[in-house]
Amino acid sequence: MKAIHFGAGNIGRGFVGLLLHDAGYEVVFADVNASLIDALQTASSYTVHEVGTESTARVVDAFRAINSATDEAALIAEIATADIVTTAVGPTILRFVAPVIAAGLRRRAAGLPPLAVMACENAINATDDLAEQVWANVTEPERAALADRVVFANTAVDRIVPGQAEDAGIDVTVEAFYEWVIEERAFNGAVPDIPGATFVGNLAPYIERKLFTVNTGHATVAYLGSLAGVSKISDALLVPAVLDGARAVLEETSALLVAKHGLDVEEQRAYREKILVRFANPSLPDTAQRVGRQPLRKLSRHERFIGPAAEIVERGTRPVALLAAIDAALRFDVADDEQSVLMQRMLRAETAEMFTATVCGLNSTHPLFADVVLVVAAVQRAL
Repeated sequence: MKAIHFGAGNIGRGFVGLLLHDAGYEVVFADVNASLIDALQTASSYTVHEVGTESTARVVDAFRAINSATDEAALIAEIATADIVTTAVGPTILRFVAPVIAAGLRRRAAGLPPLAVMACENAINATDDLAEQVWANVTEPERAALADRVVFANTAVDRIVPGQAEDAGIDVTVEAFYEWVIEERAFNGAVPDIPGATFVGNLAPYIERKLFTVNTGHATVAYLGSLAGVSKISDALLVPAVLDGARAVLEETSALLVAKHGLDVEEQRAYREKILVRFANPSLPDTAQRVGRQPLRKLSRHERFIGPAAEIVERGTRPVALLAAIDAALRFDVADDEQSVLMQRMLRAETAEMFTATVCGLNSTHPLFADVVLVVAAVQRAL
């Protein structure tokens, strides 16, 4: 069995690639980072260090690596004979991956089982977006011929993979906890053999539970911690105001998830408390600056703050804690993060109404619009 994984970074090596390796797949990493690919090509193995209550070291071997920028033909040939294609490249990069997948499908023999394609990204239904991009690179006559050669399945992924030590090489340190949930119905009964993954009939609750609890909570701790002058995420949770603010945000998103998806109240409470314990793991050397990077994306319409806040207000409740988190996100000012620099420039140049519409994607008629405008205006007055 063979799996192609786009994105040989820390998440690719320390999460998706690890689980595919453990499932018995030969993993072929594809990436444009030449130095990383060179390091993987010259190594016979790497180690994933899982840190938590009990720490373990897991060795990954029998992998290969391809530079997708310079050896596209070889990558297309690999895709043509693969069983699985996964990605961990970031939602905005999927459009660059799609043409190669489309080319691999053209080369794929008609008698092979369908290629299972799964985007493992921090986004809602990222595989649907990837599928749309793949079909955009295929003519209509080709699509009819290639449709039976591929299956696209959405996933929800959860594992904290912090920034790594400079001398780590290709080894990766990750938290012990992980969750990879895959929609089962896409496969029509022929699900891939991945023991470390969970296949479910309805993926939506898992996607939103993860995005609005893990991602919303993590970013909240980062932004509140940054305001408190704390660098390390685990240290930030030792600040009462940060812990209280994060807990209040997760109480708001949990109430939404319970109402929307019928989740058990006590199970969701235990889930969010476990999330806070995971964030507080002192063995994970994560920083507010890394977790908080790309604030413009995190403040967009369907992301971790505006997404749940909009749904909460649509249901008739004002999301107080989420608005406070949005305030903290707007104050994120890190010189080496391009989006942070751009956000601060926009806050100085645009009206609060324009910023809210442009960055947060809210129409002036939306019930959340006025509240966010007030938050933006308050931040602008402090600049």
